[in-house]
Amino acid sequence: MSKGRILVVEDEAIVALDIQARLLRLGFEVAGHAATGAEALRLAETCRPDLVLMDVLLGGPLDGIDTARELVLRRRLPVVYLTAASDAATLERAKETSPLGYLPKPFEDHELSVAIEMALVKFEAETRLKQSERLLSTTLGSLAEAVISTDKNGHVTYLNASAVELLCISASRAIGRHWSELFSILDEASHEPVEGLEELCVPHGAAQQCEDMILRTPAGRETPVALSVSPLYAPDRTNGREGLHGRVLVVRSMALRKRAEADLRNSMAALRTTFRQTVRALASMAEKRDPYTAGHQQRVARLACAIGRGMGLSQDALEGLEMAGTLHDVGKVYVPAEILSKPARLSHLEMGIMKSHPEVGFEILHEVNFPWPVARAVLEHHERLDGSGYPGGLKGPDICLEARILAVADVVEAMSSHRPYRAAMGLDLALAEIRSNRGLLYDAQAVDLCLELMLGGFVFDEPAPACSAATTSEEIA
Repeated sequence: MSKGRILVVEDEAIVALDIQARLLRLGFEVAGHAATGAEALRLAETCRPDLVLMDVLLGGPLDGIDTARELVLRRRLPVVYLTAASDAATLERAKETSPLGYLPKPFEDHELSVAIEMALVKFEAETRLKQSERLLSTTLGSLAEAVISTDKNGHVTYLNASAVELLCISASRAIGRHWSELFSILDEASHEPVEGLEELCVPHGAAQQCEDMILRTPAGRETPVALSVSPLYAPDRTNGREGLHGRVLVVRSMALRKRAEADLRNSMAALRTTFRQTVRALASMAEKRDPYTAGHQQRVARLACAIGRGMGLSQDALEGLEMAGTLHDVGKVYVPAEILSKPARLSHLEMGIMKSHPEVGFEILHEVNFPWPVARAVLEHHERLDGSGYPGGLKGPDICLEARILAVADVVEAMSSHRPYRAAMGLDLALAEIRSNRGLLYDAQAVDLCLELMLGGFVFDEPAPACSAATTSEEIA
């Protein structure tokens, strides 16, 4: 196989024939021979050689150096000069064309072979390197993230297109300037500036990701960003040891994500408001049929929330408790209005119908996908610790916590309020009821907190934030 196709550019015919013969003996293929610069340019286009052996001193308007310059510009061909000229001026001109070899005449076959093979290897390596650089440049230029590199002293050496857009400055104006002249990094929480990129760097070979940062330009434009800073290490020419060569800062704008998060929080807040309004409308529907106990569910919900808060329930659990309290008697829509408003004691049959309201409420609510056990709390709010309650006769821990809290709040509010068949029994009797049955019928902790609240001046109808009113947009997120 041929070691490579060589174009010989030599104006002395005998020398040219000798070189071609040598090349053939050394295993190379002669792509052609040219005696002038113009002919060399034409043959380079048609013969497509791998390398050009160029005599420096050619006759005609183009000498060897001018011809080599054109070859490099047009086809980026590797050139090895062949010449007897060694004066300083000629050598300086030749260097401008970045030749891959310089072989003085006369030369031996092995010198010619080594010069050509070394030139081809070097040219191939340089070609691969340039291809890699182009690929890297294209990749970095197409990234949505801003990429900024600096030297070890913090002076900018590279910006991609996204960095130019983010910083609102051209690459030519930015390169060579210290990064702190182009932007500053602030901590989002404290809004305090980070003094140096080294503060964001971590040990050799790693990169630190910072999510909640702000990039500020000298014009005062602020952009929420996530960024990482990676140190670059390279051997030190003076001692050969590896040292810090520079840093690469990758910045991702978080403005769109922040706006999306804000929109989501607003949507969630609006959805929760609609959800709560729907729950209140459902509760109001049940109370319309029983005007004598209007407001009972809301008052029970308020007291239950106060008890739950004292028990250390989370804000989310308190919201679920409020929902359960607001809906705990929704099953009374099944009870005839004449039973609900009967101004006398209920018969055994009528009481049986009245006692069905927890199960009816459960049937209404269990298909609703609440994030809390609302339907179960409604079903169990008349259960008692000793198993004497209804509808399931559950005991102790088998009754969910929300239902145990509602049971205490429901009894206290019901006994304190008027009913069609009796006048209000008063708060004292209501508190005596839960106190005497503390741990027997009613949850002991719920009773203790209820007594503390009522003796502390708790008022059912006093305007106060609902359980979920403290839920902020941040908590929703």
